[in-house]
Amino acid sequence: MPKVKANGVELHYEDHGPTDAPAILLVMGLGAQMIAWPDEFVHGLVGKGFRVIRYDNRDVGMSQRMEQAATPNLVWSMLKARFGLPLGVGYTLSDMAKDGIGLLDALDVERAHVVGASMGGMIVQLMAANHRERLLSMTSIMSSSGAPGLPGPRADIRRGMMANRPSGADRDAAVAFGAALVKSFSYPDPARPENAHAEMTGLAFDRGYYPIGTRRQLLAIIADGSRVERLKTITTPTLVIHGGADPLVPTDGSVDIARHVPGARLEIIDEMAHDLPPSQVDRMVGLITDHAARHG
Repeated sequence: MPKVKANGVELHYEDHGPTDAPAILLVMGLGAQMIAWPDEFVHGLVGKGFRVIRYDNRDVGMSQRMEQAATPNLVWSMLKARFGLPLGVGYTLSDMAKDGIGLLDALDVERAHVVGASMGGMIVQLMAANHRERLLSMTSIMSSSGAPGLPGPRADIRRGMMANRPSGADRDAAVAFGAALVKSFSYPDPARPENAHAEMTGLAFDRGYYPIGTRRQLLAIIADGSRVERLKTITTPTLVIHGGADPLVPTDGSVDIARHVPGARLEIIDEMAHDLPPSQVDRMVGLITDHAARHG
């Protein structure tokens, strides 16, 4: 399994397509492994003439677990954030953005198109704000600006996100919990096999079940706060995609991104929630590769 040291962190990655093609770096979201990018999506991008690199973020999947990092109490940290108090997190979203840039360094990729989903969208926003010389274009999917006052998750989904995960010793319970949670914020796409969520959750469990890492990532999101002022500085050509039926991160989050990034283009896909529905893969591949081709 290919791993490299990037920004001082060991990252597991996959590299698809010809190495001399324009590169697309895929950055996944909170607690999600790189396999959450559907193979059909990756192959679609490769088929359009791109080199596609996807990786597990730190603290998830097969990448390095940040076991020495602090893991403050989640509820207490949210209260502290509300009053503007320091959280003492183990690492930041800016650190995670440096991880992705470090991976490009390790693979000798001078500049790349970056695509991020959910928390990954936040990470690529910071890549564009802080490492613009390394980016050809940026696509933020189902993400948010972090601005105060934006609507949050539906109440039942919020409770599911905050709940304690089952023990790693109980695979069946962990897979059932994860599949139910993912299904709650996914689009009911008739093209998706009935057992798809359980299969993906099971595969993720077997690759690396580490819920404490997800908690540390969530703390990094909370600590990052609003990115509005940083978004205003972005000069990277930006595409913003969001699902019109997203109950986890409502569309207002991406509307606000597009409002603040100069020249950003916003695409709302009605037949999409907080997921990458099988029936929308070709459409998303087309949007992303057309955007990349215009700014290569």
